[in-house]
Amino acid sequence: MSFTSKVFETRLVKMADREETIVAGGRHLFPLLPKAFDGIKQIGVIGWSSQGPAQAQNLRESLEGSGIRVKVGLREGSSSMREAEQVGFTGANGTLGEMYQVIRESDMALLLISDAAFAENYKKILGAFRPGATLGLSHGFLLSHLQAQGDDFPKNINVVAVCPKGMGPSVRRLYEQGREVNGAGINASFAVHQDVNGKATDYALGWSVALGSPYTFETTLESEYKSDIFGERGILLGAVHGLAESLYARYTGQGMAKDDAYLNTSESITGPISKTISRSGLKAVYEQLDDTEKAAFRDAYNAAYHPCREILEEIYDDVASGNEVRSVINATRRHATYPMGKIDSTDMWTVGETVRANTGRNYAPINAETAGVYLACMMAQVDLLQDRGHPYSEIANESIIEAVDSLNPYMDYKGVSYMVDNCSTTARLGARKWASRFDYILKQQAFPAIDQNAVQDNTPFDKFLTSNIHEVLQVCAKLRPSVDIAVVPTRGAG
Repeated sequence: MSFTSKVFETRLVKMADREETIVAGGRHLFPLLPKAFDGIKQIGVIGWSSQGPAQAQNLRESLEGSGIRVKVGLREGSSSMREAEQVGFTGANGTLGEMYQVIRESDMALLLISDAAFAENYKKILGAFRPGATLGLSHGFLLSHLQAQGDDFPKNINVVAVCPKGMGPSVRRLYEQGREVNGAGINASFAVHQDVNGKATDYALGWSVALGSPYTFETTLESEYKSDIFGERGILLGAVHGLAESLYARYTGQGMAKDDAYLNTSESITGPISKTISRSGLKAVYEQLDDTEKAAFRDAYNAAYHPCREILEEIYDDVASGNEVRSVINATRRHATYPMGKIDSTDMWTVGETVRANTGRNYAPINAETAGVYLACMMAQVDLLQDRGHPYSEIANESIIEAVDSLNPYMDYKGVSYMVDNCSTTARLGARKWASRFDYILKQQAFPAIDQNAVQDNTPFDKFLTSNIHEVLQVCAKLRPSVDIAVVPTRGAG
C-alpha cells in the first residue's frame, strides 16, 4: 500500500514480498501539526469510554500553543462529565460540551462513543456534521453497521480513521512515558475512506502523530474493521481466554497443582512466551526448547491448528457478513435485563489472584504444550488474514504485536477480566461469546488427539517454519515502540 503526505516524511518498508508506506512519529514532529491540520480550528472528541480520555488528553498536550482547541463532547447528563472535568475539560474554559453541539461546531470530530450508541443514533450523529467537516473513527464498527443497514456516510465530509493498536489506557500511559523517551507510544493504522478537500490524509496522519504513535501504517476502513473485530474475538482476547481455561483444566486434571497449572498456562503465555515473541519472534519460542519439549510443542501445534482455524473462519465470516455486529447490537439491548457478566469467577482466575499476590513465586516457564497451542491459534489467525488479503502490517499488529505487547501485559498484571474489560463493549462482548468455543473445541478435538498419539499431520508445523510472517516480524521489530507499556499508571498521570 502506498500514500503521500504534504507534511510528513514517508518511508517505504519491504515486508516479505510486499512494500508498504509508513510514517515515523515522535515529539519532534509536533511543530508540524498546525500544518497537518490546515483549516482545523477545533477538534471535537466525542465520548469518554476506552479511547476518549486518552485521545483527548494526548491531543490537547500535543497541540498546546497551536491555536487548535480540543473540546470533549458528551451526551447531556453523562456521568463522564465529572471525569472529563477532573482532567481539565470544562464548560468554563470552553473545552467541554453537549456532544451534538460539539460535533456541529467542530471542524473535525472524533467519534469515540460506544458502538451501541452508534447503532442507535448514527443518523442524528452524521446529520450533525457540517459540509466539509471531517469525521474521525478509531474503530470500523460504524462502517460495518452502515453497510448492514444499506446506508453510507454523507458524501460531503471527510471520513478518516486512526486506530491505535492498544486499549485507551495504554495509549495514554505510553504517551506519558514519551515525555521522557521520544518514540514511546502505541503504533496505529490509518485509513482515508472519503477525502472531499484533498487534506484527509494529512488530517489522519496528524491525528496519529498527535496521539504519540511511533509508526503509522496504512489500511482501509473495511479491512480495519474486519481484522479488528475479528482479532478481538480471536487470539487478542477471546481465544487466549478460552485456550488458557482449557489448558488449566487439562493440567489440573492430570494432577498438576493448581498454582503450577496457573503458572504453566496464563503466566507462561503472558510472561516468557509473549516476551520471547516480542523481542525475538515466533520461532524463538520453539528454538529454545529441548528435544523432548520440541516434540511436545509440535504435537500440540499440529493438534490445535485446525480446530482453532475452524472457529476463526466462522468468526471472520460472521464479522464480514455483519452478523457479529448485529449480535453486538442485540446484546446491548438485552443489558437492561441481563447485564454483562463476570468472566474471572472460575477456579483458574481465583487461583491466579493468589499466585500473582506471591511476589516471591518462581517465574513461569515456557510450557511446551501451552506454547504449541497458543502459537497454533495465533498462526491460524495470521494465515487466515493473509488468505483474505489483509496488509502484512495489519496482520502482524492485529494478531501478534497487539497481543504480546499491548494486551497480554494486562492479563499478566490482574487476570483476564482486567485485560478484556478495559476494552470496548464490542470487544468485551466478543471475548465472552467466543472464548468458550475455543475452550470446547480444544477439549473435544486437540487434546484427545495428543493423548491418543493420533497427531499424524505435520503440515501445520512445517508451514509455520517457512511462513513469511517471520520476515514481516523482523521488520516490525525495528518499528516497535521505544519502551514497553507500563500497566501500572505512572505517577502524576492525568
